[in-house]
Amino acid sequence: MPRIVVDVMPKPEILDPQGKAIVGALPRLGFTAFSGVRQGKRFELTVDGEVTEEILEQARNAAATMLSNPVIEDVVNVEVLSEETDAPAGAAEVR
Repeated sequence: MPRIVVDVMPKPEILDPQGKAIVGALPRLGFTAFSGVRQGKRFELTVDGEVTEEILEQARNAAATMLSNPVIEDVVNVEVLSEETDAPAGAAEVR
């Protein structure tokens, strides 16, 4: 069954205490190449049957109205995962 993946991130102007905690912990664990971290959310929506443009539009609407808080978050990606490899089949434009 195909899946639609929705990625949501805090808006750039919003503080990200989880990201700050992670970036502080990375050097203590030996990961010294990273100077910043922003933590977001990923949703996987399973679809019965083919992903049509109508279904993709429903996913975009759900992302904008329910899966994210538009006051503090941006929907940064909505894409279909291919069934065979679970790799992105191509990103869909996000409004």
